Amino acid sequence: MNIPTLSNQYQANFQNLLTSVDRVRQLLENHISRIQEQSAQAESEQQFAPESVPTQSIPSALEQLCTIFSLSPFERDILLLCVGMELDPKFAFLCADAQGNPERNYPTLGLALSVLPNNHWSVLASQSPLQRWQLIEIGKEQTLTQSPLRIDKRILCYLLDEPCQDDQLAGIVKPMPPASPTPLPPSHQQLAEQLVATWSHGSATSSFPIVQLCGSEITAKYSIAAAACASVGFNLNVNVMEASILPPNPHELNHLIQRWLREALLTKSVLLLNCDEVNQADPVREFAISQFIENLNSPIIVSTQERQHPRQRPLITFDVPHLTHSEQLAIWKSNLGTAATELNGQVEALASQFNLSTPAIVAACLKVKGEMGRGEEGETSESPIKNQLWDICRTMARPRLDDLAQRIESTATWEDLVLPEQQRQTLMDIRAHVQQRAKVYQNWGFAGKGGRGLGISALFSGASGTGKTMAAEVLAKELRLDLYRIDLSAVVSKYIGETEKNLRRIFDAAETGGAILLFDEADALFGKRTEVKDSHDRHANVEVSYLLQRMEAYQGLAILTTNLKGSLDQAFLRRIRFVVSFPFPDATGRAEIWQRIFPSLTPTEGLDVNKLAKLNAAGGNIRNIGLNAAFLAADAGEPVMMKHILQATRREYVKMEKTLTDVEIRGWV
Repeated sequence: MNIPTLSNQYQANFQNLLTSVDRVRQLLENHISRIQEQSAQAESEQQFAPESVPTQSIPSALEQLCTIFSLSPFERDILLLCVGMELDPKFAFLCADAQGNPERNYPTLGLALSVLPNNHWSVLASQSPLQRWQLIEIGKEQTLTQSPLRIDKRILCYLLDEPCQDDQLAGIVKPMPPASPTPLPPSHQQLAEQLVATWSHGSATSSFPIVQLCGSEITAKYSIAAAACASVGFNLNVNVMEASILPPNPHELNHLIQRWLREALLTKSVLLLNCDEVNQADPVREFAISQFIENLNSPIIVSTQERQHPRQRPLITFDVPHLTHSEQLAIWKSNLGTAATELNGQVEALASQFNLSTPAIVAACLKVKGEMGRGEEGETSESPIKNQLWDICRTMARPRLDDLAQRIESTATWEDLVLPEQQRQTLMDIRAHVQQRAKVYQNWGFAGKGGRGLGISALFSGASGTGKTMAAEVLAKELRLDLYRIDLSAVVSKYIGETEKNLRRIFDAAETGGAILLFDEADALFGKRTEVKDSHDRHANVEVSYLLQRMEAYQGLAILTTNLKGSLDQAFLRRIRFVVSFPFPDATGRAEIWQRIFPSLTPTEGLDVNKLAKLNAAGGNIRNIGLNAAFLAADAGEPVMMKHILQATRREYVKMEKTLTDVEIRGWV
């Protein structure tokens, strides 16, 4: 056979394999000679040829395979018999002659038991290494000993030192995405070192502890796993499997376990089982995950967002926190380089506002550098680089809350908001707290006293339509932050524990970008804590306590709105930093609202805001009336006049189930 001219190590390994196959071929030829009644002397001289192999400084792939799977000499020779069929066309004729049947031109267990030395019947057991590790495939025949044998494709490639992926793991197990070239931040490096120390007690003969990485940032967990594997000598060979694709069928699950465990032994790989997107309420899926982990005696890292319960095997959990403010600041400055000087202190604000991962920060820096390099025409001081970078970060940090929250595009400004001076000043104080928190919390050391109480919370109380949601929009636009209105009907659940899980999802997702959370009609969830009379009362109080805890630790602004301030517990109100009461607008306030209700492009004629101000309606109702009046005027081909507003007012009052008095509309038409 021709030997390819490649590297010395590859060639030595291939030569070693051919020499071993030649020895098995010689045993076949000896057996054929005995069948043909050659002399006993010739048999004794040739039957047991010495196992000479070329000298190698590194064990050959065959030797490593035998060591990994504890193959006996007989099992090794069966494997070589199958290798010969793949590498040497003459093996088919030799197998046929050795079995005395021209149609049986393939290896069988019966042939191996007849020809190979040191044979034993234990090879027939399903727990023998050849069958347990699926090193060979046994065909379908009437008898087991006469069934054709074939070497597994993955094992043949391993013996030939050729790169190959197990076909049965394709699409199930994937290489981990390349790690960021940026070094791990200190807090994550410390976790990687702890993970290495945990693994140092595991070996091929003892059960490895299950390592669980808990946290919402999957890229951080990937980076920690890669760094730990590199430190313990796994050659960065980390593979990822999604827990959602684990088969629920026990037989299929056991087959998958064996295939992966074989691959892990062949490649010294670590498996990261990604459970981040798994629905923990699915008992079938949870059982499959549990069985997979319990029966997999190889290094495994389980990635979850929430802690899993301990199993029979040791379970060691590491919480992966977001990067600290100082770590984010260092990554920002390192990747921005000289561009950091152009931001004039904006880097500190970015690190305080956005809890981005290392890859996200690197991507944001690359994007903004690209914008700076293009130098597009029309770029003015009104669109400085710091605003571009801020908006890039806001987009990257945008949470996924589509099923629990609605993102509101904020367009309202301070000019659109009609409020008494006291309430307006409180809103400006809220803005100042959000804008200056980096200076107060980090530079002035308040964050060093603990994370509790750093969250900025506000309660907006007032009747419907008095401007609570608009005020939240004004703050979001002023602060250049996303505003999310929380759908409480999707948050509150009758099942015990589900409400807390939904709240956890909201706060965890929003932490990345410090979005403004608007809990509309919050008294539905945060009413007075009841006297504990049964288990439902107890858990209702637990829900309120959990919300208080998360609001105090949330690094953004959480706003609660209520129509009934008196329904809220005083203990709850004490933990709210700002309380803003939105009064029902008086005549002067209503006149201001009417003056601003129609855009400058809207044609109007004969509108008297003083007469309109007599209408006893809140700002939200006034906006509805103005919009409906505009449609009526547009349909009639006329400018907006008092008659259109009167018609729209009557319809709005019918909707509100209120009576429209003559005093309110006197002199309109």
